[in-house]
Formats: sequence, structure tokens, C-alpha cells
Amino acid sequence: MASFTSLLDKDGVRLTVDDAIATVTLTNPAKRNAQSPALWRALAEAGQLLPGTVRVVVLRAEGKSFSAGLDRQAFTPEGFDGEPSFIDLARGSDAELDTAIAEYQDGFTWWRRSDIVSIAAVQGHAIGAGFQLALACDLRVVADDVQFAMRETGLGLVPDLTGTHPLVGLVGYARALEICATGRFVQAEEAQRTGLANIAVPADQLDDTVGELAAALLAAPRDALIETKSLLQGAAGRTYEEQRVAERAAQGRRLRDLAGVGD
Repeated sequence: MASFTSLLDKDGVRLTVDDAIATVTLTNPAKRNAQSPALWRALAEAGQLLPGTVRVVVLRAEGKSFSAGLDRQAFTPEGFDGEPSFIDLARGSDAELDTAIAEYQDGFTWWRRSDIVSIAAVQGHAIGAGFQLALACDLRVVADDVQFAMRETGLGLVPDLTGTHPLVGLVGYARALEICATGRFVQAEEAQRTGLANIAVPADQLDDTVGELAAALLAAPRDALIETKSLLQGAAGRTYEEQRVAERAAQGRRLRDLAGVGD
């Protein structure tokens, strides 16, 4: 395990790297891994610190809950120490408000980079920002005690941490609307049946199952996996004919590379 390296450990986020696998761990189980702007900045920093050798990123959380969502301190008039409160943000200009939310989102965007595959290992509650963080990853493996819920609408807000696009893509518009509008819990069986989760397993098998999935992903040649991920990510935005063209171009690059006659 000489390759095991810790690159970040702050504000409830730890990043470790072991060869081609990086692990991002939420490390505040006493608060059920509640989220804050500082945690979101740490998540963004973890993405920036990833070595180029990393191919798979595992997102996991300590304790019984993946993440109970936004820390309730955010809803107090004073907010978090050293941070603008939501009331302060609301009183700013449109540009300032947009910039602040965009910075919050930065912790959620890098998980879908084409050069990595990200896996969320989700147990217990994944609520609001916690649900959106799980949705930020490419794949989700859930424990049988998982409880997803999107509570923002009931608080007078919207899910704004990049969760709406993947949610609609996974479960469809009507179910996504119903989940967000009602704030109800989605449990393991429904999550797997609707495509929200790739696999649901007993809680004591979560880590081993994620490890097996990561190993299977690493078995594929890196460049082929990158091209395949890119093809699939772009499929929904292309017509059938455009996707055919994209497949031919990608395969042409792969064949030239395998034959040693690249650009």
C-alpha cells in the first residue's frame, strides 16, 4: 500500500489516492455529514488535486448517513461564520448571487469528467444537497437502508447543486417532478428499479461491492472507457444520426491508436 496517499483532509472532506483509485470521504458523521459552503469548496479542491493517474473516484461517507443535506445553520440569520448568509446573498446583485451559487456548484461538477468514472457509495439518509452529491457521480451503489429525498422545494427553494439534470435523465421528468415536489423518501428497491441506483446491497456489503465495481472499471483500457463515457454522455443531446457520426469518429480514433497510426 505504499502508493496510498492522503491529499486533503479539511472541512469534512478527505481525499486519498491508491494507485488508479481515489476516494473522497465525508468525515463528519456526528452531524450526519451535513453540508456547508466550506465543505463544497473542499469538494471542489479535491477535484483539482486529483492526480492524472486516477481513473476511478469513489465517494463515500462515514457513519450511518451519507449526508443529511444542508447544515441547518445556513437558515439562521447569521448563517455560517465567515460566510455570507442566505439573506446577505439575497440582498446582493443578480451577478453576485449567480457567482456565489456557481461557486457552490463547483464541488458537484467535476465528478462527470470524461477521464474518470465516479461511484457514490450511499447509505442511510441522502437528503437535499446529499441527494444531489450522489447524483453528481456517474454511478450509485446503495445500501438497503438508503433514503433519498429532495427537500428543497418544500423549503421554498429549488435543487440548485446540479441535481436536476441527472435526476431527470435517470428517472424521467414525471417521476423527478413528483420526487422533488413532494420531498418524499425514495428507498433502495425503488432506487434500483427506476435506475437511480445501479446496485442495492445489504449495508455490510457496500464497501466490498463498490471495490468490485471499481476493479471491473479498471479492467477496461483507459482510452476506450474515456471514449465510451463521452459517447454515452453526449447521446441524449444528439439525434440518432449525429450519434452514429460520433460513434464512427470515436471508433476511428480507437482503431488508429490500437494500430499505432495515430495523429
